[in-house]
Amino acid sequence: MAATMISLTRTHAARLGTASATRAMTAREKDAGRPCARASYIPIPESILFVAIPFLIALAGLGCAHAAGTGNGTAAGSQGVNEDYTQWYTGSLVSPSGALTKKGVFAWEPYFAYSQPVGNLDSVGRAAPIKDRAHMVSSFTLYKYSITNSISLQMTPTISYGWRHGNYGGTTSGAKMGDLPVDVMWRYLDADPRRYIPALSLFVGVAFPAGDYTKLGRAEDGVGTGTYTFRVALTEQSTYTLPGHHELRLRTWGTFRRALTQAHIADISSYGTSAGFRGLAHPGMYGESGFSLEYGVNQKWVIAMDLARDWANGSRVRGYNAQGKYQNVLGQASGDWVIAPAVEYNWSPRFGIIAGVTAIFAGHNTGQVISPQFAFNSVF
Repeated sequence: MAATMISLTRTHAARLGTASATRAMTAREKDAGRPCARASYIPIPESILFVAIPFLIALAGLGCAHAAGTGNGTAAGSQGVNEDYTQWYTGSLVSPSGALTKKGVFAWEPYFAYSQPVGNLDSVGRAAPIKDRAHMVSSFTLYKYSITNSISLQMTPTISYGWRHGNYGGTTSGAKMGDLPVDVMWRYLDADPRRYIPALSLFVGVAFPAGDYTKLGRAEDGVGTGTYTFRVALTEQSTYTLPGHHELRLRTWGTFRRALTQAHIADISSYGTSAGFRGLAHPGMYGESGFSLEYGVNQKWVIAMDLARDWANGSRVRGYNAQGKYQNVLGQASGDWVIAPAVEYNWSPRFGIIAGVTAIFAGHNTGQVISPQFAFNSVF
């Protein structure tokens, strides 16, 4: 059940590529306080397509998938049908898990990650020298509780600490808490192996503006958006039994985010503004689609791999700088491709660990980041 509606690696990449503090913000710090040309936006039809991908894959697989439930362990019903033993999973690094399948189950999964910048990708995807080495260590924890056999609540707080090398040297003033996502998860289609039907889930939620974003003592402290953000996701999960009684679990997903409010910003902010600025900011829409594979070597050991595509429209910043001049800045749209190989070890149906690396290997207007990660998964 690993993974998340938030990618720490991609959040950090947004900082590298655009000097902004969250995945949703893409206004460059060098452009703050001056007009810029209108950036290209990801069209709405393409946004819808990203979210619809899990449905398309799920429908295509109805005739051939040997499906299982969602989650990890007996309580969560995630095992494939194996004649010799029940397969145990922790879950891949990036893929969102669906709703738990038994009322009253509680899942807890802390992640720990270090982000290492290795380069920048320009507007056409060419690698460029890195000037702002913005390192970060993060702790992301997933809390999930099943209200019914098909509906769960999920909360995912994040704490991070960052520092920079080079001309922009500096650190955060301490450990910083980011915005707080809270989601309701509904598994509207249960897995039925006999009819080759996968499990399908819908997530709906809001990210609350808990992170610092305005009147900052230093730019590195900007870890929030200052807005309430609507979140929706569709997920699919199915399990195939391969020759030799090895289980192969497939997950596909699509997510979409849109800010519901504007942020009132002043002075130094997450949006790259400087002292004396007063105005409003509105993060651009952003989202992700991808798939993961988890191959059971034996009951306890699993090899996992994620491949995901992210996109984000630029943030709009409007207001007056310290000289009283009106500014209207729109950041550039960005996108990236992420791969995340990992190894899982589960010593029981309820407890397991995962360790791996997420890496941005292609994209535009973003940073190239390698992020070693590990997590502990538990279900009670």
